[in-house]
Amino acid sequence: MRDLSSFPHLGLITPGYSLGVSEAVWEQDTWGFAEGDEIVPGRHAVRLLGGGRRYEAYLVWDDALYALAVAKVVRPAQTASSRTLAGMAGEAEALSLLAHPSLVRCFDAVLDGERPHLLLELLDGPRLSTLERRYGLAVEQLLPLALQLCSALHYMHGQGWAHLDVKPRNIIMSSTPRLIDLSVAQRFGDARRASSPIGTDAYMAPEQCDPARFDEIGPASDSWGLGVTLYEALTDELPFLRGDGAAESLAARYPQVSGEPEPLGDDVLPPLRDAVHACLEDDPSARPLPAEISEALEPLVALLPLPRLGRFRPGARPSRPPAPAR
Repeated sequence: MRDLSSFPHLGLITPGYSLGVSEAVWEQDTWGFAEGDEIVPGRHAVRLLGGGRRYEAYLVWDDALYALAVAKVVRPAQTASSRTLAGMAGEAEALSLLAHPSLVRCFDAVLDGERPHLLLELLDGPRLSTLERRYGLAVEQLLPLALQLCSALHYMHGQGWAHLDVKPRNIIMSSTPRLIDLSVAQRFGDARRASSPIGTDAYMAPEQCDPARFDEIGPASDSWGLGVTLYEALTDELPFLRGDGAAESLAARYPQVSGEPEPLGDDVLPPLRDAVHACLEDDPSARPLPAEISEALEPLVALLPLPRLGRFRPGARPSRPPAPAR
């Protein structure tokens, strides 16, 4: 293993794979890898990044890549779960078939053995959810981001896949924003045959919440997730007032099934406001597809001021600092 002391910046890395879940919640079900431990031969743990109910993520050094990466490892208690393993196999298949500048890349998938895991590229930007919570998002940032997400979703749909979990926590704001976590992504035919809810409660389209009632899960479901994501970025609120997520009532857990979204204010640019509202239409056939959303927003992006580098603008003569007063 390479001597990691040659990477003094590691302590500054805040990769987007830290899942934001308290490690104490899962401390009884962890591999507990220490720095230098091998996950598999040639793949060494550096430190724990975070985790969820089924997986934990480690920053790793990979000898074959000769680079840092992220290992998304099935938790010890989940290695016998056919559902968890099928989810990882599905994510591995999707990532092996899909390649786009705004989708996370997968370098390897180990689906058998003691420690099933995916080897993913290291993305060192914050999650969109973190950026929203700490600083907020200016419309000058949001509009280009929306186009990049539309591009990734349009590509996925063209390949016959729906992401089904578009949300701020699954968007990494690196130099090129990336859509991550394809663990519930499905081919269109499989998605339409779903019999149980798919996705994250607050970002699921009505058809994802109640597949037994609807059978239109697919590309329009991703438009809904994108609409909720943009709405939250604009307002710091969700479009539907939520009740107790643990309640047995479908309406309490999924208010989007029967409720109406809170309207965006007049301070939001009309084309952007209209696009977001259209994404939140009950009827999937009434929602715009990603390419249509992009076409509606492109004129707004074209009106944004060009980025500047201040006194270091390319081709500009460096300005001299003012002379000290005498």
